[in-house]
Amino acid sequence: MRIMEDHEVSDFISRKVEEVREKVGDGKALVAVSGGVDSTVSAVIAEKALGERLVCVFIDTNFMRLGEAEQVKRSLSEEPLGLEVRVLNERERFMEALNGLSDAEEKRKAFRDCFYSVLSEVAQEEGCGFLVQGTTKADVDETNSGVKTQHNVLDQVDVGKYGWTVLEPIRGLYKQEVRQLARALGVPIAISERQPFPGPGLSIRVVGAISPEKLEVAKKANFIAEEVLAASSASQYFAAVFSGAIQKELKVVARDAANILGVPEGRVKASLLQEKATGMVKGSRVYGSVLVLTVLDESGRISYPGGEQLNKVAEYVFENYPEATRLLVTVGQHLEEGFLVALRAVNTVDFLSATAVDLPRLLLEEVASKIFDQCPEVGMVCYDYTDKPPATIEYE
Repeated sequence: MRIMEDHEVSDFISRKVEEVREKVGDGKALVAVSGGVDSTVSAVIAEKALGERLVCVFIDTNFMRLGEAEQVKRSLSEEPLGLEVRVLNERERFMEALNGLSDAEEKRKAFRDCFYSVLSEVAQEEGCGFLVQGTTKADVDETNSGVKTQHNVLDQVDVGKYGWTVLEPIRGLYKQEVRQLARALGVPIAISERQPFPGPGLSIRVVGAISPEKLEVAKKANFIAEEVLAASSASQYFAAVFSGAIQKELKVVARDAANILGVPEGRVKASLLQEKATGMVKGSRVYGSVLVLTVLDESGRISYPGGEQLNKVAEYVFENYPEATRLLVTVGQHLEEGFLVALRAVNTVDFLSATAVDLPRLLLEEVASKIFDQCPEVGMVCYDYTDKPPATIEYE
């Protein structure tokens, strides 16, 4: 990926500030900030152009990380940014909007519709005729290719019904370029280098149908994963939650995986989860199965195999079982039944492709132990050993 020269960064910022100022004129604009680098950079550019005529809001959807609303408001309001952020509590509204939905695309679209309905109401209340978005090139690419609907890409939506014009100052940039702008704008490192968090938040890390109990586990597990896996230096790392329900056992896959790993056949179990996850084949979206591989040692305890062995198993699975979009490998089991937490850590430059990080077994076991301790409803913790492609980084 091309890195912009310093003068290019400066010229880009100046050009975008002037564009926003010219398009808005004497009007007002609204921006929804999340605390991530994309929305923050867009907000700072707009604030330079409009000053007090920019209205900043943070929508608490109930799908944010623990303490997110308070942290974002504090980070953005402090110097050097000094953005005045209004927090909107819309938790019940979003939970109702996604109630009963289990399909990934249906959930994303329901979130998007609710999100922009809230913003439309605020825009009318504040007299804002423009909406500033932190849409990036990667968001547009994934939406246009049909891989997944990004809530902040409105090309396929009649934005006229919301009553504002969309401004997207960083639409042509990838994540690393946006980080360059952030540094030049004086955005604090905690934001400029922060790992990405999906627009729909934890709603897409609660895989399948959302319940209050499942969401609460996702919040706790994600907090633990982010805290412990920060030591991995991965580009992105988080946790997602499945119901733990098994659709069926795959005896042939278990047998062949045992042969690859060099262990007795009876010590390997392969299962398909009830929920599906988003993946991609040749740049196009697929919605496929999630395969869980559990390996036992001689004493019958969970044994997490090494990276080179897992590479061979992954190659076998995706060559011989094309319906699968994920390979999860069991790190620990606390109960026979209960929620399943999947840990994910990837390295990437542009987020269009990514490589699963081969994390040390002890680090994974540390995360699993803390999750079992703080989330008694969790029965199993696994590690997602799948690159992008065939998986996407997020599960939905």
